Amino acid sequence: MTSTSDNSQVVSAETNFERKSEIAEFFEGCNVLVTGGSGFVGKLLVEKLLRSCNVNKVYLIIRGKKGKSVEQRYKEHFEDKLYDRLKVEKPDFAGKVVMIEGGLDDTGLVISPENREILKSSNVVFHGAATVRFDDKLRFAVNINVRGTKEILIFAREMPNLKAIVHIGTAYSQCINKFIDEIFYESPLNSEKLLTLVDILDDEALEYVTPKIIGDWPNTYAFTKTVAEDAVLRYGTGLPVCIVRPSIMIATEKEPVQGWINNLYGPTGVLVGAGIGLLRTLHCYPEKIALPSGTTDNYNDEENADRPLIFNCVSSVQNPICWGTFMKLTEDHGKMAPPSTALWYYFFTLNSNLFMHNLYVFVLHLFPALVIDTILRIIGRKPMLLTAYKKIHKFSSVISYFCTQQWKFRNNNVVRLWNKLNPVDRKIFYFNVNEFNWKDYCQTIIVSY
Repeated sequence: MTSTSDNSQVVSAETNFERKSEIAEFFEGCNVLVTGGSGFVGKLLVEKLLRSCNVNKVYLIIRGKKGKSVEQRYKEHFEDKLYDRLKVEKPDFAGKVVMIEGGLDDTGLVISPENREILKSSNVVFHGAATVRFDDKLRFAVNINVRGTKEILIFAREMPNLKAIVHIGTAYSQCINKFIDEIFYESPLNSEKLLTLVDILDDEALEYVTPKIIGDWPNTYAFTKTVAEDAVLRYGTGLPVCIVRPSIMIATEKEPVQGWINNLYGPTGVLVGAGIGLLRTLHCYPEKIALPSGTTDNYNDEENADRPLIFNCVSSVQNPICWGTFMKLTEDHGKMAPPSTALWYYFFTLNSNLFMHNLYVFVLHLFPALVIDTILRIIGRKPMLLTAYKKIHKFSSVISYFCTQQWKFRNNNVVRLWNKLNPVDRKIFYFNVNEFNWKDYCQTIIVSY
C-alpha cells in the first residue's frame, strides 16, 4: 500500500530550519540494483527512486524475450501510466536507467561477465525478485525464492562500496504462527538442505514429497519465503542487510497515481470479480481483520541485536479494518459508480459457513455458467463461463486461507523508523498507516477501476 502527499507540498528548507531529506541524501549519487523491478513493488520502487532521489544509476535485471531487444523491453516497461508523473517531473530520467539482461533460475544468478562487472558498482541492492504464485511447483519456487536470495547475497560481497541490501519478503512467511514478531524464526528446513534436496530429487519424487516438505505451510510460496529468510541469516552475515515484510498488497492511494495496481491478486481480485458480477460468494469470516493488525508492545531487543533488522509492514493496531467493513465500503461506492464491464448486477456475500459458500457456488456460479455455456454452444459460439469460474474458484480457495484466519503482528521497527524521520522525509516518503482513511481509500480505488 502506498500513500503520500504531493512533492509540491514539501516544506521549504528556510521554513524547516534548513532541514533536507536525509533519505534523498543517502541515495545521492548511488548506483541502485533492483531485482524484480517489473513487479508491483519493484515498479513503485523504481519510480520513487528516480523521482524523489538523485541516484546515479538504477540497474534493472530483466529476462530476455525472443524477438524483443533490451530497447523494446525498456520502452514497454516505462509505457505504464505509473511513470507519467516521473516523465513530467524528471524528463531526463532515462539516462539513469540501465537494463541488464539476466535473471534467476536453477543455476542461480545468470548474467554475463560484462554485466556482472557493471553491477559490482552497486551501492544499494533491493532484492524483490520472487515467484509469487501460490501454486508453483516446489522446485521452481525454491530456485527463485531461496537460491535466488542466496545468490544475490553472495554476489553482494563482490560490491566494494555496498551501503545496504533490502530483502523484500512477506508478512505471511511465518503464517503458521498466529503472532508474528519482527524476528527470525526457526526455519522449517535449513536453506542449504532444501537446495540440496531439490538438486538430487527428480521431478516426480520431489512432487511426491512436497506436501511432507512444506508441512503446515499453505503453499510453496509462503514456505519458500520463510526458508529464504534462513538464507538471509546464513549468507547475510556481516552485510548491511534488512528484511521488509509487506502484508497484503492493494492499489496505491495517491502516489504516484491513484488506484494503480498491475495484478488482480488478493483483495483487488475480489473487488474486481464482485464488481463485474462474476464473483458472488467468498468463504470468509467478515469479522476477521483484512489487513493484519499490529502491536507495539515492548520486547527484548537484545536477543536479536546481532541479527539483521526485520520490518513488518502491516496496518497498525490503531487502524485495522475487517473484511466485512472493507467489502461494505467498496460495495457502497461501487453501486454508485458501477463498472462499464459489469456482466450482472452486483451481488456478493461473505460466507463464514463453508457449506453455505459451496451451495452459493453451485447456485450462483456453476448453474448459470452451465446454462449460458450451453446456449453459446447451441448458437455456435465458444463457451467461456465454466472456464472462467474454474480460475475464479482456484483464486478464491487460495485467498480463503487468509480470510478465515487471524494474525497479529508486532511492528515496533516500522514505528521507530517513522519516528526517526524528519518532517521533510515524512512528506516525501510517507508511510504512516495510522493516518490512513479507509473510507476515502475505498472510494478512490472504486473510481479508479
